[in-house]
Amino acid sequence: MGARQVLSAGLAGDTIQEPLTRRRKVERDLFTDPMPERIEPCLALLTGTIPNGADWSYEVKWDGYRLAIYVLDRHVRIVTRGGHDWTSRFLTLAHDVLELGVDSAILDGEAVVLDERDAADFVALQKALGGKGGKRFATEGILYAFDLLYVNGRDLRALGCEERGGILEDFFGIIPHSSIRMSEDINASGPAFLKLGCDKGLEGIIAKRRSAPYRSSRGGETLKVKCVQSERFVSALLDHRDGPRR
Repeated sequence: MGARQVLSAGLAGDTIQEPLTRRRKVERDLFTDPMPERIEPCLALLTGTIPNGADWSYEVKWDGYRLAIYVLDRHVRIVTRGGHDWTSRFLTLAHDVLELGVDSAILDGEAVVLDERDAADFVALQKALGGKGGKRFATEGILYAFDLLYVNGRDLRALGCEERGGILEDFFGIIPHSSIRMSEDINASGPAFLKLGCDKGLEGIIAKRRSAPYRSSRGGETLKVKCVQSERFVSALLDHRDGPRR
């Protein structure tokens, strides 16, 4: 289920906070930072409780494949979390990203296939790609972009998460852009959003520290809380409480 549907389904009143204040977008030809060949992704740390407070924002946890899209002089590369080039498997994304009108960019996001409820269907995504080891390309796949790391000659990684999100938002506007959409920042109470998301069948939610720069690690500035915790995760929490497992 999309973030807007979750909100309309139940988040209201003092659960929703004031709108975020966004910065101006980055203009062309003002920066000359070298574009990285590849950026290792920032990974979410699994936790059992959702943080709450003014420095945390929240998003839907999409159930798909993590991808980075690199654009330079109208040449596009789509790279998996593990560094594999999947451009040929997401040709629709490669085509549509050029229509965003950027000279250079690195987008971080999650590729999904949506079902009739607008919920991410991982099994459908796997089938679209031909199953395990398949070589098909997913024309029905879309990308939910949740970060912008580089654009028009400027490396954005040192900026805070909220400021990067504001620049990303400038490229999308209100209406989703074909197969590439923005993963919305839900300015709400974390615990309330988690409860509602789980009630509506989401896999979980993501919490991001607004002021944090982009770091290629699992450092705790980005957290994920799943609606159904595995037995292995519960066991790990118990082991951590009692001391490290040998």
